[in-house]
Amino acid sequence: MTQIPPSSRVDRSKVSRRSPGKHQAILEAATEVFLRCGYLGTSMDEVAALSGVSKQTVYQHFAKKEALFIQIVTTMTDQTGDAVLSAVPVLADDDDVGAYLRSYAYQQLVHVLTPRVMQLRRLVIGEVSRFPALGKALNDHGPQRSIRTLATVFEQLADQGLLAIDDPLAAAGQFNWLIMSAPLNQAMLLGDGAIPRAPALRRHAAEGVRVFMAAYGTGTKGRRTRSKGR
Repeated sequence: MTQIPPSSRVDRSKVSRRSPGKHQAILEAATEVFLRCGYLGTSMDEVAALSGVSKQTVYQHFAKKEALFIQIVTTMTDQTGDAVLSAVPVLADDDDVGAYLRSYAYQQLVHVLTPRVMQLRRLVIGEVSRFPALGKALNDHGPQRSIRTLATVFEQLADQGLLAIDDPLAAAGQFNWLIMSAPLNQAMLLGDGAIPRAPALRRHAAEGVRVFMAAYGTGTKGRRTRSKGR
C-alpha cells in the first residue's frame, strides 16, 4: 500500500501558549485585511480592531507586519496542501496508478486554482522584491512541498516496478508543472474568471497524466500483482 507521507507542519513552538485563541483570531483577521488591502494598504490597527485585540497584543504575537504576512502565506499554503492530500485516497493494492495520478492531479488543480489562493500568490509576487522571505515561504510550503510529497510516492511506485523512474524528485517536478503550469498561468495573468471549470480541469489532468505515463510508465497497466496466498 502506497501512502502519501504526513504533511509538513508549521513550527507551532512560536505560537503563544497562553492565548492560542487570540493568535488564531489575529491570523484570520490579518488574512482578510491583507487579501483585501494588499501589503502596503494593511494597517496593524485595522488587524487589531478586526481581531478584537489591542495593537500591543498583535505585536506580542508578531513582531512586525512582515512576520505576520509570512505566517499567513505559510498557513494558507499548508492548508491548501493538506486539502489536496486529504482528498486523494491511499493507493490500494489493486488500484490503477494512472487513475490514482489523475485523481491527485485533479485535486491539486481544484484546491490551488481558487480565487483566494490566486489572490495570495499575486500579492506575494508583488512584494517579493522587497521581502524575499515571502516568496520563499510560498515556494517552500506550496510547489516544493507538493514536489517532495510526489517524489516520495514516485520512489515507492518505482521500487514496486509500477513506474520506471531513476530520479523521483526530478520526475515529481516534471509532473507538478506538467499539471499546474498552463492553468495556473492562465488564472494568475487573466484573473479569477479565467480559472477553468471542473470538466476542463479533469481533461487537463487526464492529458497531463497520459503524457507522464508515456514517459515513466512500465507497461504493466499500473496495477500491482498480488502474490499467491495473499
